[in-house]
Amino acid sequence: MNNNTAQAEHWNGPAGQRWASLCDHHDYRLENIQNALTAFAALERGMHVLDIGCGCGTTTLKLAEACAPGRVLGVDISAPMLAAARIRAAGAAVEFVEADASTMKYVQEYDLVFSRFGVMFFADPVAAFTHIRAALKPGGRLAFSCWCTMKENDWVSLPFEAARDLLPPQTPQDPHAPGQFAFADDKRVRSILTGAGFRNIRIERLATKVKLGADAVDAANGALNSGALLRAAAEVDETTREIIRGRLRNLMARYATPDGVALPGACWLVGAGV
Repeated sequence: MNNNTAQAEHWNGPAGQRWASLCDHHDYRLENIQNALTAFAALERGMHVLDIGCGCGTTTLKLAEACAPGRVLGVDISAPMLAAARIRAAGAAVEFVEADASTMKYVQEYDLVFSRFGVMFFADPVAAFTHIRAALKPGGRLAFSCWCTMKENDWVSLPFEAARDLLPPQTPQDPHAPGQFAFADDKRVRSILTGAGFRNIRIERLATKVKLGADAVDAANGALNSGALLRAAAEVDETTREIIRGRLRNLMARYATPDGVALPGACWLVGAGV
């Protein structure tokens, strides 16, 4: 079984169903980054855009609004998330396809390949980006976001540390294995894109705030349903989960403001041309 197959099974199982049920929360959490990435991508009217890892469709809809009357295609490996996307996009001028973006057949017709945290999961990233580059017209561009290290993302690391002693033993992972922080090393990202034939690569660090909830209770639930803690706590019993939730409420209370609870985070905004 290759890692792309494993990713497909993961995102078409309970994880994908859970993510689809929480899509509004994830959009809220990533709103600041969505806005920054949209500006970074320099969208233009009439563009044809390929949205990789489109999930529940929010990015695809925003791209379609910014690029009208252009064409936007959202691609994702998760059937549950695409089902949610199609409901949300009813009547909109967008298309969705369930496919592995690293192997699906492309026509050279896109001005922009865009992804909000959807490209860190390829088993062979150089091969994947080489394949994806074939979708871009001459002069086309790539724009995506990917997370910096876990240590640079308090919204992930602090909740995880608060719960660590209550979690099952965690097996050390290859930092380059497909996953949330696989592209944390910007030098590796540059090497991957260079190896895939992209040019004019630019990588900018975005320090921001990741919104976890309207108040400490909401943010505690948000933290338990996102990031590294989501997977680590997947098998804990309900009693332990409640203890973790209580600890998270105490943690989130320290960051509460009248505008909600937000913790520091950092990601890379990555652009390149063909």
